[in-house]
Amino acid sequence: MRAIPLSPDEEPAAMAQLYFYYSAMNAGKSTALLQSSYNYQERGMRTLVYTAEIDDRFGAGTVSSRIGLSSPALLYNAETALYRDIAAEHAAQPIHCVLVDESQFLTREQVKALSDVVDNLDIPVLCYGLRTDFRGELFTGSQYLLAWADKLVELKTICHCGRKASMVLRLDSEGKPFSEGEQVVIGGNERYISVCRKHYKQAIEQGSLQAIYGAQTPLN
Repeated sequence: MRAIPLSPDEEPAAMAQLYFYYSAMNAGKSTALLQSSYNYQERGMRTLVYTAEIDDRFGAGTVSSRIGLSSPALLYNAETALYRDIAAEHAAQPIHCVLVDESQFLTREQVKALSDVVDNLDIPVLCYGLRTDFRGELFTGSQYLLAWADKLVELKTICHCGRKASMVLRLDSEGKPFSEGEQVVIGGNERYISVCRKHYKQAIEQGSLQAIYGAQTPLN
C-alpha cells in the first residue's frame, strides 16, 4: 500500500517507512502529527496515535497542539509492547499509519518494535520528538530513531536572534537556566525554551537569560 504524501511536495513511497520528525521545543511537532493523521483519516484510512504516558500536560491520552488542535491517543510507557498491540489492532481492523508523539521517550526495544511494524506489517510509522534534552544530550528514543529511521526530517523553529533553535534550555522557578539534574522531571516547576547553540552556551556559562535577552526575558 502506498503511503499518503505528508506534504504536497513529497512523493508517496512505494513501501512503508519509519520516519523521525525531530526538533527543539515548540516547533509544531504535535501540529504536524495531527495534520498527518487527518490526511489519512479524510481518505477513509485508519490511524493509531500514541503519546507518552509520562507527558500529561494536556491531559492523559491526548495529543494537543499550541494552535488548539487535539486528538485522542493511546498511551505508552517503557513497558508497552508496541508491536504486539499494533499487530492485534491491525488484525482486528487494518491500520494505515501509526503516529507517535513524544517519541524521545521510547526505549531502544520500542524503536526496534516500530521498525518491525514497518518491515513486517508494511505500516508507515511517523515518530515526532525532541532530538536532545536540556543538557544537549540525546534522548534514548531519539538516539535510536536517528540511527534506524528510514527518513529523518528536521522541523525548524527559531531563537530570539533569528538563528535556528536547535537546543533546549531548562529554567528553574526563578527563570535561571541550568544544565544539571535528571533528564525527565515529573511535577517540577521547571520550564523550557528553545534557543540556538550560541545562546544556549552563553546562558549556561552566565547562568542568566538577561545577558542574552536584556531586561525583557521570556518570563516577563
